[in-house]
Amino acid sequence: MDQSAEAPKASPTARQIAAEFREKITGPDREYGPGDRLPAARTLAKKLGVQLMTVQSAYGQLRDEGLVLTQQGRGTFVRDPSAPLGSEPGSSPTFTALATELSTIHDALRVLGERLDRLERLVGGGTPPSP
Repeated sequence: MDQSAEAPKASPTARQIAAEFREKITGPDREYGPGDRLPAARTLAKKLGVQLMTVQSAYGQLRDEGLVLTQQGRGTFVRDPSAPLGSEPGSSPTFTALATELSTIHDALRVLGERLDRLERLVGGGTPPSP
């Protein structure tokens, strides 16, 4: 029997895998740029000796941070930071909902600004009287 002197390596957690890929996507020595495909979850799980769910969880963390997009049957891709969040297929549902809400708020603020401008013109631009 061959017994190795090395202790078995602990399998990485989803958080550790996400941190590694976060660095590869955003760090100074980037390995992945916008549009690049990350390794297939199944392949990466086998390579790292972890369960498929661990890699899927790591990729989910990166998706929730807005760093990657997951497209069913195609893979996980680094998202283009110049594209508005939530506008791309495979975006995080959280970011899609947030983008919709921000758009609604932006529109409401624009309308309120226009109404304020009209009111100021009607009043003559002066400061309103004190109560």
